[in-house]
Amino acid sequence: MSEAGQTHGPAGSDDRRRQARRRQVANVFGDVLPDTTRDEQGSAEDGSVDSTDEVLRRDVPPHHG
Repeated sequence: MSEAGQTHGPAGSDDRRRQARRRQVANVFGDVLPDTTRDEQGSAEDGSVDSTDEVLRRDVPPHHG
């Protein structure tokens, strides 16, 4: 007898192996990609998004000032 919802044969075992592998990878690594990117999050001080120019001006070494 076969149980409901289970597939037998090579295709069914491959699917089960792939699902088990995905669960194992998810348990080890968790979410690989964040839900939001850094440019969507904004800065911590005022909550606004920094432009690239502002970041570059802030990071200029003193001898280039």
